[in-house]
Amino acid sequence: MADHIDGPRSIGDPSIDLTDLFAFTSPENPARTVLAADVFPSAGVSAMFSNVVNHAIVVRRVSVAGLGDGAAFKADDAEIRFSCRFSTLEAAPDGSAPVQRGTLTCPDGQVVRFVVHDEAGAATPDGAVRVYAGLRSDPFNLPWLLGGGEMKPFANLLEHDNVLCIVVDFDTVHVLAPARGSLFGVIAETTPLPRPGSFVGHEPPRYDWIGKPEQTNMRLNTSAFPDAPDLRDLWNQQTPFAVAPDLRPLFHERLVDSLTVWDQRDGKRDWTDAAIKASANVFLDDFLLFDVAKPITDSSHFEIERSTLNGTAYQTGGGRTLDANCIDILLNWTVNRDQGPVLKGGAAGPTQPGMKRFPYLAPPNRQMQVVAETVDLPAPPDQVWALVGPFGGMWHPLIAKVVLTGTGTGQLRSIETVDGKQIIERLEAMDDALRSYRYGGVTGIQASDYTGTLSVSPSGAGCSVQWRVQYLADGQPDIIIKTIVSTLQKVGLGSLKKRFDAAK
Repeated sequence: MADHIDGPRSIGDPSIDLTDLFAFTSPENPARTVLAADVFPSAGVSAMFSNVVNHAIVVRRVSVAGLGDGAAFKADDAEIRFSCRFSTLEAAPDGSAPVQRGTLTCPDGQVVRFVVHDEAGAATPDGAVRVYAGLRSDPFNLPWLLGGGEMKPFANLLEHDNVLCIVVDFDTVHVLAPARGSLFGVIAETTPLPRPGSFVGHEPPRYDWIGKPEQTNMRLNTSAFPDAPDLRDLWNQQTPFAVAPDLRPLFHERLVDSLTVWDQRDGKRDWTDAAIKASANVFLDDFLLFDVAKPITDSSHFEIERSTLNGTAYQTGGGRTLDANCIDILLNWTVNRDQGPVLKGGAAGPTQPGMKRFPYLAPPNRQMQVVAETVDLPAPPDQVWALVGPFGGMWHPLIAKVVLTGTGTGQLRSIETVDGKQIIERLEAMDDALRSYRYGGVTGIQASDYTGTLSVSPSGAGCSVQWRVQYLADGQPDIIIKTIVSTLQKVGLGSLKKRFDAAK
């Protein structure tokens, strides 16, 4: 999904995981360009930028070096680099939330100091460059299920998710000097900060980088090659704009194989072998292209590459806006080369659309998510409560073992599920008279403000059991948390239905 969770290293440390990259003209001032890089997929409200990582957005001037089956783009050697570093958290003197600070080093060497989550951001004294860093709604829209060779339109799989974002907004003429050439390529990368070497081994040259969306998960690691080596970590350590010559054949072969499979996803072949190889070459030089002299719109994403591969001059500024439906654009290109039928995902846009003002990405999603299930049983409420009311919960078929610590309010239950997961929950309130208890999550489910309520109430000649959970996803996509909670509820309440129906 874009560049989310795009390799074992990134999965192991989400703070280094670059998820998306954007390049567009500022909607509040067309004389300015906006570059935005997102990191830390499914970031929770307490997520912070790593203080041992350098976050950089790097631009190079690019020229078209070939058309059609010879399509190619050549990047200059000179870099226009924006580098961000972040401090450790500082305790606030008034006891409010801790503060994290950062610095942006601009291409001309100026340093801008800012406070993370400050909506106003900070700017150079002349206002040529300004920066924002903080938690925002994830602007990516993933409206497809693409696993197992299947393509199925679906709701946005990242609905309600947040990311940490770095936004750099600058005067286009001052920073890019487009009179010397208006076409550019941009990448974002996370790299280790310099530190003393160890006795054994060394840090990787970089942790992660991103140019065009879905280079790693869809093109280098597709489900069509379940037994092939995972190349994503190897790719993520490459130098952007200069992939190692001895490794280019390896990556090119995987791209050719992958694009061939994607071409056949609709049951027909739209690409010649030569066109597949040309497209692989363009993807191998992985940077997001944008032209500041042409219009960048929600539909212009990837137009520069598509036109060049089709052997014609490009007409737009390419780039990638916050509301560009880049997955639909990519699938229509790779699956049927824009020849139709039009492939359209199950969601028109991200959780929240981009804003027309700085810092452009929508505020973070903070609305509590609720999952609730109810079952009606042909049994007296007291009989059912005698089974489900004790906090231990061993009536649930997915629970293998429960260890209780303490008694009464504050009691902890340590749950081991049948598949080996460990979950710890705390009893917050118990009311035997009303046949209800409330509990909070401690660990085991990646969510914050996690609260559940189980209650039994009279209903007709029997009773009704309701299980309600509310939470904010923290560290995993909301849809995964929702699926886990919903499965626990459905299986548990379904087992009660079988038990008491059989007892009639």
